[in-house]
Amino acid sequence: MKIFVASLPFNIQEANLLEAFSEFGVVNSVKIITDKTSGRSKGSGLIEMADEQRARKAIDALNGGQINGRTVVVSKAENLESNISSGRKINQTSSKRKFFGFNDIKR
Repeated sequence: MKIFVASLPFNIQEANLLEAFSEFGVVNSVKIITDKTSGRSKGSGLIEMADEQRARKAIDALNGGQINGRTVVVSKAENLESNISSGRKINQTSSKRKFFGFNDIKR
């Protein structure tokens, strides 16, 4: 199961996230989301855990808790399509993803 973590300290390292989530089970991967141009952390990360039941326990235990002194938000990571607000759609036929607002959709 993939897990999304928000409100992380900007100086957190992947090893810190690995340590926090390893208490609940096997962690397959850890990724801190960074800005493409600056390379600096955006304050969020993705964790993938092998066992869904243990991942849910980690979510329940860590959501609203502290990681490196900061209160974090932890939830199951959702697909991109389910995270997009109802007013925006992805053009799935394009090789590059393009967002359309209400005014861009032909009626």
